[in-house]
Amino acid sequence: MTGVAATLFDAARACLDAATPAAKIEATFAAVEDFQRGELATPADAPPPEAIRMPGRPSRPALVHPRELPKRGFGTVEGRAAFIHAIAHIEFNAIDLAWDAAYRFRGLPREFYADWVSVAGDEARHFVMLRERLRELGHDYGDFDAHNGLWEMAEKTAHDGLARMALVPRVLEARGLDVTPGMIVKLRSLGDDATADILEVILREEVVHVAAGSHWFRWYCARAGVEPAPRFRELLAQYARAVLYGPFNHEARSAAGFDADELAALEKLAG
Repeated sequence: MTGVAATLFDAARACLDAATPAAKIEATFAAVEDFQRGELATPADAPPPEAIRMPGRPSRPALVHPRELPKRGFGTVEGRAAFIHAIAHIEFNAIDLAWDAAYRFRGLPREFYADWVSVAGDEARHFVMLRERLRELGHDYGDFDAHNGLWEMAEKTAHDGLARMALVPRVLEARGLDVTPGMIVKLRSLGDDATADILEVILREEVVHVAAGSHWFRWYCARAGVEPAPRFRELLAQYARAVLYGPFNHEARSAAGFDADELAALEKLAG
């Protein structure tokens, strides 16, 4: 984007459209740098976003229903590679989710865009680390099937920034806060410190990402004059029953902006 007169919305759309991992990562890092240098405006009179559609994706991995993904243990190199691939796929999707938030929701404080641009950069860096680790194990991104659940929730919440903030960072992405600590322990017990070290970085930074979702969810609620806790319960019941799984990491979720009422709502619906 450097040297090209562009808005953040243009840059975000270019990142969304990039179809290969290399192109998406390169476009993301360039857009993050341009935004942080103040070169990408967020004009109030920008045209509305286009209707949501599938972002640019490589031809592999094949996207299948989650039930069609085989369950593999960590006990073999192949099993660990499949696990790393699944996390890499989540991070690849998370790049698009962050850029879609920046692209889709207009007329918001610049701090909103700064948060999601920063998240996009983090997710791209996470993907790069995981892909490098995957290659060390003799595989690459695309070698295993994957699913499209994260982007499907983006489609369902394209009409409502409040719902997007409630459900994508605070439900789907927050799942990593619950399961990653146990994965780190398991990997270290198997002597795979290289993968565990990457997950430590991701876990620490994902707390910040989910916290951004919590902040902007409450900001949207305040603007709409609604109470966050009951609205969160309503959105969980409406959209998220099928994707809520306990147990929940109360410590990490509290650090990421969940209050006691919200944690109780999660436990009740998942139970």
